Amino acid sequence: MTELTLGNPSLKPGSETLFVAHRAWQLRPGLTLAALFVLLLLVAALQPGWLISGDPLDANARQAFRAPDSVHWLGTDENGRDILVRLVHAVRPSLLLGLAATAIGLLIGTVFGLLAGLGPRWLDGAVMRLVDVLLAFPDLLLALVVITFFGQGLFNTIIAVGIASVPRYARLVRAQTLVVRNAGYVEAATTLGLRRRAVIARHVLPNAIKPVLILATIGIGGNIIAGAALSFLGFGAPPPVPEWGGMLAIGRNYLGNAWWLVAWPALAITLTVVSITAIGRELLRRNEGKRP
Repeated sequence: MTELTLGNPSLKPGSETLFVAHRAWQLRPGLTLAALFVLLLLVAALQPGWLISGDPLDANARQAFRAPDSVHWLGTDENGRDILVRLVHAVRPSLLLGLAATAIGLLIGTVFGLLAGLGPRWLDGAVMRLVDVLLAFPDLLLALVVITFFGQGLFNTIIAVGIASVPRYARLVRAQTLVVRNAGYVEAATTLGLRRRAVIARHVLPNAIKPVLILATIGIGGNIIAGAALSFLGFGAPPPVPEWGGMLAIGRNYLGNAWWLVAWPALAITLTVVSITAIGRELLRRNEGKRP
């Protein structure tokens, strides 16, 4: 039997994987760069010392407002602290906020979505009216309301951003649940006498939550922006803790004579959100491509 390669007769059997990877790099280099950047962010969040040495809180007034040079590659801030060191150490709270807030919003939203999609009509109407009321408020405004009750700080910011994202996930899970519960395999499982809880756990929930999980990947970037905005307004991690939004808030006061205080945190936020969104969109594209 003749072995076929992926449309290229010059390839030897067993080299298809390398060919696919090479073609993926040729066709989607931006996605590869995004994945590498996210991997770099994960390393910075887990072990920032592997990327750069130095204390992000180490101040030196004599080195204040030093422009980027061979010693301080991204310059120093108003207290003489190295911007690059602070940027790297600020990855952890930013990623933690994005991931944890998304998890909170997804968990609570899934519960509300399942209740609305599987419950009686009156429960569906009550849950969705509550969701509609919450959706009437912008996410940032809703997060500010939550922070008013809980107070500022990184933990409370995570809670606030997570609660603000609940309505979106609740609507998505409800919509997917309404589709899945009428599927043939769910009706077959019910006909065979499988308990309602088992049907929900084995068939409804996994199939309803899968596309929502992919969309939640894109939502991580939005939550990072929301967290940075709250920190910019003074509701995030208190200074001198390195955090991108807080660095922007301080840097705006010296924008006229020290542009680098604002440029590098803004670039870090932009690259992070764009990279995570690119990966999320690729996952969504692949999931839609697998649908019959």
